[in-house]
Parts: sequence; structure tokens; C-alpha cells
Amino acid sequence: MTLRGVIGLQVHGIGKDAGPYQVRWRNIRIKAADDGVEPPVISSRRQVLQCTPNWRGQRMQDGRPYVADDILERMKNVSVTQAWSVVRGAGYRNCYENAAGWFILYPNQAIVGRVLTAQYMPSHPDYNRLIMQQGLAEGRFGSSNSWPIDMLKKGDVYVADCFGKVLDGTLIGDNLGNAIYSNSGKGVIFDGGVRDLEGIEEIEGFNVWCKGADPSFLREVMMTAINVPIRIGKTVACPGDVVLAKREGIVFIPAHLAEKVVTESEAVMLRDMFGHLRLKEGKYTPGQIDGRWSPEIQEDFRGWLKKNVNKLPVPKQVIEDMLNPKTRNW
Repeated sequence: MTLRGVIGLQVHGIGKDAGPYQVRWRNIRIKAADDGVEPPVISSRRQVLQCTPNWRGQRMQDGRPYVADDILERMKNVSVTQAWSVVRGAGYRNCYENAAGWFILYPNQAIVGRVLTAQYMPSHPDYNRLIMQQGLAEGRFGSSNSWPIDMLKKGDVYVADCFGKVLDGTLIGDNLGNAIYSNSGKGVIFDGGVRDLEGIEEIEGFNVWCKGADPSFLREVMMTAINVPIRIGKTVACPGDVVLAKREGIVFIPAHLAEKVVTESEAVMLRDMFGHLRLKEGKYTPGQIDGRWSPEIQEDFRGWLKKNVNKLPVPKQVIEDMLNPKTRNW
């Protein structure tokens, strides 16, 4: 790219002369390197920070929020319904995708982790050439569909938008599947396809959500970006989200809401456990349990919490907070 133009400058009061003087340069030609073509941005910490402005905690090297392992472990017990209720209530209305149209390798095995995203598009020779050149300059190796895998850390879930392509849209087979599980210890969510399904099934603990399986290779597809917001079905997934995928659907939870989702869900779970128990005992009617609890039921619930504080499937601190009138969230 060549820039051509005229620059004018007025100088007043130099030395003893009053001026003004005018200095003009004409037809300045500036030649930018590589004809002025900026290299494509494959992955940028700055972009991740722009996606997660409400996070105030620790971040990973690539900029993604580091949601604590304890929160991820407790998230496994959260229902999709409860998670979606909290996220939607906070104003994030495009973060839930139902399971219709998805192939789930193990429907009863939850996928929970920190999201690392990748965006794929139909191949374009010119742009794909730039992507590959930039990847080489950054020290990346192999096919571009392996680059996101190289970036995975323990606790990450690889989430990719491959525009629903299954035939010739197989992002991984059993080799890359083993690499993913070795790096992350988690599964994948692909709006696209996979291949070598029998080999993938042999990876113990590895779960897959995808649009289907096909023996074809990945063709006419290019990887365009890593750790950017992507579309998964009718939802948006951002790098650093916490994903909760169960047979009912997928919820992409903004990182700053993850702990809130867990603690509020645990409070609901304990209320439900208590309510079901008392209904089976016949102590209260369904109307009493489903409606606003009377002071009598509330006191009964508090007594039940105190009695079972070391037996219930939530951290002791959560129960103590529920018993504290200043911090309770039920």
C-alpha cells in the first residue's frame, strides 16, 4: 500500500523574523512493509480481556479467567435448569443450547470446565494462506486444527464452531482426541463432526458433544481464530466461560457468575432435599413446601441443616452461611 499526499506546516517567529513561514512537502510516498497487509490475529490476550471485563480474580497466561478447581468440581452437581436460571437472571440470555440435534457420546456424563474456543470457517485460499503463515511465524506446528489443542490446560474444555459441518468437517479423530484428553482431562463440544468414533470411545473419561460422526477427513475448512466469542447453535460461548453440559443441554456461564451459580444451586438443592424428606414423612403438605415457607418450616429447615451439617453433599461453609441471617441465600 502506498500513501500519497501533501503535508503543510506553518512556523511563527523564528529568530528575529516575525514570519509566518510555510513549509510544504509534496507527493510524499510511504511504502509499508508487505504492501501494508497486517497479519491476522489468531489469538490475543487483549481480546480475551475484552470478553471478560467483569472478572476480578486470577487469570491464565492467555488471559482467560481462572475459575477455581473447587468451583468446577461443585458445578458437576448443579442442574442445567438451575444454572440457566441464575445466568438468565443476570441478563445473559443467549447462553443456553438445548440438546436437540446433538450427538452426545455419553449423555449421563457431565462436561464441566473452563472454555477455550476456536472458530472455523469454509476455506478461503488467500486468507487461509495468511493464517498458516502467521501460525508458522508464531511457532505453531502442524495443521491449524491442532493449534487450539496445543493451548489446552488441565480443566479446559475445547469448544469449537465448525458451522455445523459433519461431512468433511471432522475436527478430530482418536489421535487428536487422546491429545486433548491428555492436555485437559476434559471432553469437547463441537458444532461440527468427529471421526474414528470407535477409537474415541476407548479414551476413558473423554466425552463428546458434536453434530455427528463421519469417516471423512477435514477438508475445505480453515481455522480463523482462537479464544474469541463463537456461536454454538443459538448461543454465544466466550473464552473463559465455565461450561456445564448435561443431557438436558449446554450452559455457557460467564466466569464471574460461576461461584454464584454454584452457591445458589447448592442452597436450592438443600431446600429440595429437606422438602422431599418432609413430604415423604407426611409432615407438611405440597402446598406448604411449594409456597412461601412459614416461620415453623424455616426453623425446622435450620434445625435439619444443623443436625446434618457434616453429612450433606455441600461444603460446610455453605451451610454455615445459610444459617447466618446476614449471609443466607435461601
